[in-house]
Amino acid sequence: MASKLFIGVDVGSTAIKLGLIDTRGLLISYHSKQYKTNRISDTIIEQDPNDWFKLIINSLSKFRKDNPNIELFALGLCSQVNTHIFIDKNGEGLLPAIFWQDGRARNEAIELNSLVSDKQKISWWGSPMPIDASHVIARMLWVKRHKPNIWDKTKYVLLPKDYCIMKLTGEIATDPLSNIGLTNNKLEYIQDVLNLVPGASEKVAPLKNIKEVIGLIKDGISFQKTKVVNGTMDAWSGLLGTGGYKQKTSIYLSGTSEILGINSDQIIPTPGVIVFPEYQNIRLHAGPTQSGGASKLWFCNLFNISPDLMIKMVEKNNFEKISPIFLPHLQGERAPIWQSNLKGIFYGMTLKTDVSQLARAVYEGVAFSARLLLESLEISANQVNSEINCGGGGFQSDIWNQIRANILNKKINRLSIKDPGILGAVGIAGFGVGVYNSIDEAFKKITKFDRSYSPEKNMISRYSEIYEIFKELTNYNISISEKFYSLNK
Repeated sequence: MASKLFIGVDVGSTAIKLGLIDTRGLLISYHSKQYKTNRISDTIIEQDPNDWFKLIINSLSKFRKDNPNIELFALGLCSQVNTHIFIDKNGEGLLPAIFWQDGRARNEAIELNSLVSDKQKISWWGSPMPIDASHVIARMLWVKRHKPNIWDKTKYVLLPKDYCIMKLTGEIATDPLSNIGLTNNKLEYIQDVLNLVPGASEKVAPLKNIKEVIGLIKDGISFQKTKVVNGTMDAWSGLLGTGGYKQKTSIYLSGTSEILGINSDQIIPTPGVIVFPEYQNIRLHAGPTQSGGASKLWFCNLFNISPDLMIKMVEKNNFEKISPIFLPHLQGERAPIWQSNLKGIFYGMTLKTDVSQLARAVYEGVAFSARLLLESLEISANQVNSEINCGGGGFQSDIWNQIRANILNKKINRLSIKDPGILGAVGIAGFGVGVYNSIDEAFKKITKFDRSYSPEKNMISRYSEIYEIFKELTNYNISISEKFYSLNK
């Protein structure tokens, strides 16, 4: 008798990741392939959406070849958020996908943000979240102004997940949780936001429940006629897969960027925080930083070293001595600051500073940024926890995990599956096709942790003192960022 499994797909920032997973959350097979991000300038950053779909097709073919006898309950997806594809009536991309780090719409974002009050934002989103350069409405205004011919031909503006579902099934849909800043607590589009850009309301995809079956895989693609479930953004999916379905739970994901969240039904409007609409009694207070693994990759490329060598360098450090302080604002910063023009900083270098100390500073700087965000989330959610569930590629390093535990002063519980987005997509898909009766049942069965890291008492107060300096440096960076940005236009 054929085995019956799920396929989870994560259209990530740097790679397509697919996993064959059973109903208990056991990873049977995994396939991942990187694709190119074109960094044309500091502000123009793009991907080719065809790369995503080609790699999905190739991975599905490989799964079928390696596992000829399996059957699937369903295929579920998640994807990077605030990456946007403008498509025509035939479903073809009119522009390269505008990547979530892209800052070309900065001026449009400033303009649009000035048109709405904090009171309006709180009524729409539960917090005074700003309209920044990654917001789809700012991107729409940019295309309308700078690419009017493209705007006129645009039928829909899609997210990566939505684009891939369209290619797999021929159907157009999106979900309300992925459309940050466009939807309200009723899981509906906010017409007042769409009205900021005339014509925008006609170019958004139909909203469907995250558990809804959008269509079947088309003939000619491996696993044809398999149900494809809508799913949602990688952050929400990953937070869910890492135990975020439980009330009063803190979650921390680390990949190219970092995402932190707390599930709480309380809301204290807090600047810089995203409060997701409630779904299935889940209310996530969350936010993304701009770089996590991206900072590590930058450092490795700069000094021509491997990530493994970077780990070994950090392990050899004397942690009783203070390293330089690193601000990981290499591509601006998102939550809780939301300023695209911030720049990275190393502070405290001397003639004796070596590469291993700078490597450690990068690890610490990313963790300090996470603490800055977590403190805002704890205010927003009115919830402070002593433990935090963690997952993603950035949590595969023991030394980095220990640094994080020390800086956050939290016990870290690591997800056993490396990619929490895949796990989240599978749980949602299983709920959608009736394998599980609820979100709770799905993730109680498939979410498992393999290791914990407790904060070291001798490092907690030391890192708290350094963190205060990190905050001062961050405030200084904010104060001079506009002046420096104007010099580099």
